Amino acid sequence: MRVIVVGAGVVGTMHAWQAVERGHEVVQIEREAEARGASLRNFGQIWVSGRAGGEELETALRARELWEGIGARIPELGFRAIGSLTPVRNDLELAVAEAAVARADAAARGYKLVTADEARAINPALRGEFVAALHCERDAAVEPRTAQLVLRKALLASGRYTFLPGREVREVIESGKDGRSGVRDDHGEVHTADAVVLCTGAWLGGLVREIAGDIPVRRVRLQMAQTDPLGEPLTTSVADADSFRYYPAYASEALDALDAGQAQEPVAAAHRMQLLMVQRRDGGLTIGDTHEYEHPFAFDTLEDPYEHLTRVIEGFLGRPLPTIRRRWAGVYAQCTDTSRVVHRQQVRDGVWLVTGPGGRGMTCSPAIAETTADELGW
Repeated sequence: MRVIVVGAGVVGTMHAWQAVERGHEVVQIEREAEARGASLRNFGQIWVSGRAGGEELETALRARELWEGIGARIPELGFRAIGSLTPVRNDLELAVAEAAVARADAAARGYKLVTADEARAINPALRGEFVAALHCERDAAVEPRTAQLVLRKALLASGRYTFLPGREVREVIESGKDGRSGVRDDHGEVHTADAVVLCTGAWLGGLVREIAGDIPVRRVRLQMAQTDPLGEPLTTSVADADSFRYYPAYASEALDALDAGQAQEPVAAAHRMQLLMVQRRDGGLTIGDTHEYEHPFAFDTLEDPYEHLTRVIEGFLGRPLPTIRRRWAGVYAQCTDTSRVVHRQQVRDGVWLVTGPGGRGMTCSPAIAETTADELGW
């Protein structure tokens, strides 16, 4: 069987991985020289802790299992089973963490409520003031800027994989008498296969609109940054209580009480912020993030969110944040019904569109691709 994958972000690359693993030949087409979208502009977190119960959590847990297996085969991926800590600073925040630990699926997530001293034993870099922390053992991390590169290197070694960069797909070709579908790129070349999977990320206009119409997927813009090396290990990912407001796993009466009794800081509320922080293998910290949903998006990055993140982080670390050396904005595609893990749609005979995982793309992509492969009978 021959499979064409359009798009070389993490969702597309994981579809290519699934096809090659199942013995098929794959041609992956990417309009840039390398992917430059949300797959690189993220934390690299395999984030189980905040996922909604049910399908979303099951997808994240399966993806976590797949990431760990791939990481064992490809050490350069940088898979690290580091877990996460969410320090809480008062009784209202603590009550939300207690409600999370009381969930029926808490054990599957690896939830545990730890004291401040226990949190510092797990992550000694947290020398600041807080009263307790929510620990999630199932969270993990990979290196987002290089993940697709090392996966592609392994795919190329299979002998059944071809990567065609710098080619934008302009047309989808209906399946012919031989049952094969195909695409035509902007070089005028036609590529045919038994199945075509369009993993176009936040590219929702142009060809996607022509063949799929207006799909129930929106674009979301974010701001993030990376610092100079911390100078010591940050042994877990770190979040703050604003993440309780963002992730569906924390919905509870305790969260309602937090919202009523502790207003989110104005800059955080204005930019729909949470703190997430992960240490890169070079020692630097990836920090973020903001969320912008209204179009047209701003084209500049604003300083207030970074100042807010700096204050929160320094409160947890009990020391100055290293100098920010990179700032960036990114855009990802998210299902408008955020309870849906992904938008998967057959748009032509033999042609499927897979997009819209939102901020779950890095976490869930291996399981999303596995489900596609199972449903298509690869």
